[in-house]
Amino acid sequence: MRGTNEPQSSLWYSINLEDMVEAAHPLRPIKRMVDVALARISASFSAAYSEHGRPSVPPERLLKALLLQCVYTIRSERELCRRLRTDMLFRWFLDMHPDEAVFDHAVFTHNRDRLDSHGLTRKFFDSVVRQAIEAGLTSDEHFTVDGSLIQSHASLKSLKRIEREATQSEGPKDEPPRGGPTPKSRRSRNEPVDWKGERRSNDTHRSTTDPEARLYRKGNGVAANLCHSVHALTENRNGLVLAVEVDEANGIAERESALRMVDRLKRRHGVAPTTLGADMGFDAGPFLLELESRRIEPHVAIRPGRIKRKDECAEARRRARDRRRLAGYCRSQRKRKLVEEYFGWGKLVGPMRRTRHVGRFKIRQQVELTGAAYNLVRMAKLLKAA
Repeated sequence: MRGTNEPQSSLWYSINLEDMVEAAHPLRPIKRMVDVALARISASFSAAYSEHGRPSVPPERLLKALLLQCVYTIRSERELCRRLRTDMLFRWFLDMHPDEAVFDHAVFTHNRDRLDSHGLTRKFFDSVVRQAIEAGLTSDEHFTVDGSLIQSHASLKSLKRIEREATQSEGPKDEPPRGGPTPKSRRSRNEPVDWKGERRSNDTHRSTTDPEARLYRKGNGVAANLCHSVHALTENRNGLVLAVEVDEANGIAERESALRMVDRLKRRHGVAPTTLGADMGFDAGPFLLELESRRIEPHVAIRPGRIKRKDECAEARRRARDRRRLAGYCRSQRKRKLVEEYFGWGKLVGPMRRTRHVGRFKIRQQVELTGAAYNLVRMAKLLKAA
């Protein structure tokens, strides 16, 4: 018999979001691990908020929402809040009632300083890492480190020449052109900029939109962009990310961040690496000596060519080159691609191809949440297969 539409809607509904989500949904194990990680840092949440005043949006809910933004490739917080109004799966993940009002997207902006001052995103990332270690999913000895670039939110058109005070040796400042600047009413929204004949560098130019961004390029023949550098330390068993770092895009940030991440891993989780694999970007004698002083065997790819010097740095490079014959070095170099999978996931699925924020501390929060989301997705699959 043909059914009919009822124009009059019912007055009352009884909805259980737990029943609406299928038992085998991949978000279920992720939600369980997220709840455990958030419960472990509940004291930090309490310390970040006052006992007086109006109740805020629970910080656990904000972090869960940002995780959904990473996993489902949602382009902005505004779009995320719009999805929360209509998507019952998202409401279930955030422990929201079906008829509960959704918070405004500006809540994320208002709480970023609080998250940074109390280190809440880093503590959440470390709590997820602790679960992976306790579950036996990580290696205790063999690790890999690498870095990548995350493009700045600023455009190259925001580059302006750095104004320096004129001194007697430099002479007076150049006089402004007679015609004066273009009146604001006559400017276009996106005026063209002609860089022909002008050499741009980090010493002479700075972005007015993102002053912390730096011009950088990966290799010859590649155009330079305004970037920040992002670094990751992964273990060699399943490729889980155990430490992340955001720094200035320059030629030495990779090595400096690698040492900080190794030290932080030992200090926070009691894990001391035995070997550390890396590419040729880490081929520097002082860096190799620092690893050896920490009793870490560097499995670093050394640039071809004769090493002519006879100092400590040159000897460290010779020792690293001699390790190429060892089976452990070959395994480390094969496992090194696991860290590239994290960068690939973070740029294709997550928000790490081009940052949505201005300010390095905001980008650090973004990278830490992306690392936590990547680990949670990997852990859910690994625990299911076990």
